[in-house]
Amino acid sequence: MQKMWSGRFTEAASSLLDEFNASIMFDRELYREDIEGSLAHATMLQEQGILTQEELGSITKGLAQVKEEIESGVFVWELSDEDLHMAIEKRLTAIIGEAGKKLHTARSRNDQVAVDFRRYVLRKNKEIMELTHDLIRALHTIAQDHSDTLIPGMTHLQHAQPVNFAFHMLAYGAMFKRDYERFEDSFRRNNVSPLGCAALAGTPHNINRHSTAEKLGFDSVSTNCLDTVSDRDFALEILFNISMSMMHISRLAEEMVMWSSYEFKFITFSDAYSTGSSIMPQKKNPDVAELLRGKSGRTFGNLMGLLTVMKGLPLAYNKDTQEDKEGVFDSVKTIEISLNILKEAMLTMNVHKENMESACKVGHLSATDLADYLVQYCDIPFREAHFITGKAVAKSEELGIDLSDIPFAELKAIDARIKENVMPFLSIKHSMNARTSEGGTAAVRTMEQLSHLNTWLEANQK
Repeated sequence: MQKMWSGRFTEAASSLLDEFNASIMFDRELYREDIEGSLAHATMLQEQGILTQEELGSITKGLAQVKEEIESGVFVWELSDEDLHMAIEKRLTAIIGEAGKKLHTARSRNDQVAVDFRRYVLRKNKEIMELTHDLIRALHTIAQDHSDTLIPGMTHLQHAQPVNFAFHMLAYGAMFKRDYERFEDSFRRNNVSPLGCAALAGTPHNINRHSTAEKLGFDSVSTNCLDTVSDRDFALEILFNISMSMMHISRLAEEMVMWSSYEFKFITFSDAYSTGSSIMPQKKNPDVAELLRGKSGRTFGNLMGLLTVMKGLPLAYNKDTQEDKEGVFDSVKTIEISLNILKEAMLTMNVHKENMESACKVGHLSATDLADYLVQYCDIPFREAHFITGKAVAKSEELGIDLSDIPFAELKAIDARIKENVMPFLSIKHSMNARTSEGGTAAVRTMEQLSHLNTWLEANQK
């Protein structure tokens, strides 16, 4: 079959080249954006007197039929058409005749794919933002019930200081809020129309780029066509933003895997989001969390793949950028299902408050409070207070108890300056509530953080 660009060629393309060169088996994902872009372009051409009203009507009707055929599954995708642009244009021309051949006036596949792919990425930016918002709302919902639930705060994966579980959930809320804002910022920066740049240098036809930009929902038009047709920063940005979000998901998933183990027993996943073993009947595996942790790797790979494609390309368009789409499609699919299933798994899990609080009695979590007490109430320099506290911890270890349970007499024997009013400072709950600096874990500060996050959620509700 003769290709639409084959005028200067005397030999037919090999079937091997057709297979190697074609993108139609994956870029047809962009059919909505391609048809919408063609409708905007055709309308602008009619406004500018390049198409007649009759031709526009014919094109509009024909594209509607093409869209219906694609969505009903009767459209025939042929490898020889190379890409969806050619496939749609060929089918349109078969339906409406000569008017279909005029649709490509004043545009190139270079700006056509740029507008299609950019609009897809912008649409997915919005959808991922909404899913991220839903996850943050779920974290907020969980946190509301746990501002007084103690859990060991850790550094180096060692028990450090007691915090409340709401505070821990809100830490992830802060992470995902940054993710939301990254997608939002990318949307604003990249909401720029490439249509009208043609191959690389613009077009001599009397077009109106602002008209098509407005029709397609762009804020403005690009300022340099040479850059525009080869720019894939918008694709790299969504891949980076997805990778960052998946990294945050992976960190939370890692903690959920640990928390659901018998060693921690802080949470239990619902049966709906757990799996079993083919050989060990007693097993209940946190496969959702493990898959979430693992899928971050494929999104990192997709980002690195496109960075590698783009790193050596001269201006302007190069066929290498055909490799830009499959990784984006894959990462988008991965982040969307990951955000959804993480939200559901968290909302349906059981939180074991007693086990969390019991864990706070392991590791001498109120040690810092004893040192702070010695500084504040005994006028002892911090370095000396640190040393005294270390001896108190060693004594607790010797006695086989937690520092929070050490008798006053043992403390007095370590240093005579310690007064009996020290005892409340060793309480785990007192330790948590003592951290009242802004952003701290004290229940009063946690409630403030809950309120601030709720205000943000309401302001950004779609």
